Amino acid sequence: MHGGVSFTPYREQFNQLMGKKIQYLELYNASEGFFAAQDIPSGEGMLMFADHGIFMEFMPIEEYGKAEPRTIGLLDVEIGQNYALVISTNGGLWRYLVGDTIQFTCLEPFRIKVSGRVRHFINAFGEEVIVENTDKAIAIASAKTGAVVNDYTAAPVYFSDQSNGAHEWLIEFEKEPTDLQEFTTELDKALQSLNSDYEAKRYKNIALRQPIIRKLSKGIFTSWLKNKGKLGGQHKVPRLSNDRIYIEEILSFTT
Repeated sequence: MHGGVSFTPYREQFNQLMGKKIQYLELYNASEGFFAAQDIPSGEGMLMFADHGIFMEFMPIEEYGKAEPRTIGLLDVEIGQNYALVISTNGGLWRYLVGDTIQFTCLEPFRIKVSGRVRHFINAFGEEVIVENTDKAIAIASAKTGAVVNDYTAAPVYFSDQSNGAHEWLIEFEKEPTDLQEFTTELDKALQSLNSDYEAKRYKNIALRQPIIRKLSKGIFTSWLKNKGKLGGQHKVPRLSNDRIYIEEILSFTT
């Protein structure tokens, strides 16, 4: 069992550990409640528990951060849209923002998948990249280059007089790709195929140039978490950030 992060980037690593492909079941629970569980092993999405003492509201992600954000009920949700989950429970929580973003994969019955965190995204140039995009891109690039990724984080590189913007990635590999440039190219291509906004910003390098990838020595992420008093438990490395605070802190541990 594992918790707290998407399994997507680690699937190939687990297949290698097991020696064969096995079935994985995804559950969506937290300290605040049990929200959904996968009921069809081969299907996408988890069956939502709409009758387990939790009243759920769904905040369109563009409403997040507003003084009076709008929420909707199950009647109005749409497949493929990102929502922040808001809950009220018989345990005493009232309109509590869980912090996750979800997408509906089916409306009859209601099935969902976790797409990221409300604070973990990159939209410095209008590319609207979310954790679901980057997890899948990492998995695709790893499969195509034979790499195995332990952990990663990414943040924007802002415009300067010398160059346009980019995304900078810090990646700790369990197994490094033979050619890091090939891995970078495959990651970039995968992101463009998964996110049309990113693809538009990458067009002819007008807004975004190719990603910058830096290989980290094993243990750098662990050292950073330990330094912040967040080693162990459900603490994890933030996948994405719309500023450079995390990435600059982590880079300081490489020296």
